[in-house]
Amino acid sequence: MEILYMLIPMAVFIMVIAIVAFVWTVKSGQYDDLEGPAHRILMDDDDPLIPRSARPPEEREEDEDGKDSP
Repeated sequence: MEILYMLIPMAVFIMVIAIVAFVWTVKSGQYDDLEGPAHRILMDDDDPLIPRSARPPEEREEDEDGKDSP
């Protein structure tokens, strides 16, 4: 029975540490984008992330002039 005097405060202390750690990870943005890293590995780094038609006109002109193209 005397062991409960030690185990209960230890359990409460560990629980408080776990809750503080969870709140810290939520506030730091650890769980904001769960699917992004999984999809990022499938993207090809050579392809531009923004399609040519969705780029601003000044960037499209650079591509057409050949300045940006390898």
